[in-house]
Amino acid sequence: MVSRAGTSRLGCLIPLLILALGAYLALDFGEAYFRYYQFKDAMGQEARFSMDKTDAQITARLSALADTLQLPPGAELITIQRSPTIITISSDYDEVIRLPMKKEKVLHFHPSALSRL
Repeated sequence: MVSRAGTSRLGCLIPLLILALGAYLALDFGEAYFRYYQFKDAMGQEARFSMDKTDAQITARLSALADTLQLPPGAELITIQRSPTIITISSDYDEVIRLPMKKEKVLHFHPSALSRL
């Protein structure tokens, strides 16, 4: 066989391994951000329709959603602030993403929603 210039024995194995590692990491980060956006969207919905609900009802619904989404501890601690014209709903939590070689990345999320009453 004639050797062609620019080719190697590994071919495209290295780029495929890099692509697979990138997809593996993107999956974990993507799931964390997807859950954050779902939780934030639910907060916005609760804020928009909060006229006929008590703070306890809103907190119970959002805490149940945090449990359903399997958010880390702390996400179920909901803060609700009402004024005569505005309601603000917020929470704070940290999500830990496990990386290769026993490393971890901590993502801090602060979902919040504001609505006029």
